[in-house]
Amino acid sequence: MSDAASTNRNYKDSLFRMIFREKEKLLNLYNAINGTHYTDPEELVVTTIEDVLYMGLKNDISFLIDDVLNLYEHQSTWNPNMPLRGLFYISSLYQGHIKSNDLDLYSSVLLKLPTPRYIVFYNGTKDEPDRTRLQLSDSFIKKDGEPYVECTALMLNINYGHNRELMTACRELYEYAYFVEKVREFLKDGLTRDAAIDRAVEHCIEAGILKDFLILHRAEVKDVILTEYDEKRHEQTLIDQTRIEIATNMLNDGMSPEKVKQYAKLSDAQWAEVLKNIQLRAN
Repeated sequence: MSDAASTNRNYKDSLFRMIFREKEKLLNLYNAINGTHYTDPEELVVTTIEDVLYMGLKNDISFLIDDVLNLYEHQSTWNPNMPLRGLFYISSLYQGHIKSNDLDLYSSVLLKLPTPRYIVFYNGTKDEPDRTRLQLSDSFIKKDGEPYVECTALMLNINYGHNRELMTACRELYEYAYFVEKVREFLKDGLTRDAAIDRAVEHCIEAGILKDFLILHRAEVKDVILTEYDEKRHEQTLIDQTRIEIATNMLNDGMSPEKVKQYAKLSDAQWAEVLKNIQLRAN
């Protein structure tokens, strides 16, 4: 993928971000998560990093309210490296906070910083519990006692049927989960992606689910979902190609075919691709 294509892909909003970029809906989500009762959306100061960071990473939503720095990230695939990504995001947000408030990093006075709270909203197809704590220290090679640096993410499963109390408290989150479930349902019924999205949009409008939002943003919603599916397919293709290449190298290094099959866990078609690679290299 070209740099230009990669940048464009990372700048495109996800459906989750499209819905919750509105302050009122974002405040409802915050209240539902924290059990608070804020009513004025203007108390919420959006701090979302609009620039692409390291390796194309882009922050979904971040905001300040009552001296709490909230970092919200949406994931449609399981990713155990979210604490590391959060560390990058939070570091960038703190840099912006220090600069915008003209704070002196070299002062002998302790700087007061907003308390970070990092939430990952997960709705991938891999089965996960309602709540999972992901920690940066899980990635550390050596685990000798308590780590001196830590970054913790709370991952909430927002697939339809999970976190029912949270869904009840935040209608927008419930309707988002319902819509995503309907798209998947129609795909399982054999519809094409285009048709499944159209059917889900029509069904939800009729049922009063995200009705005003879908009527207003119908074309953009379809474009965003198609892009998300294309991204997943592209990522899976890269993973499959890497596994095939590794299996090919294992055979070339003298490992038995039985062992390679056991460790690589390739489909028959992928195994045929490995054998084809071996023949090509032999010629």
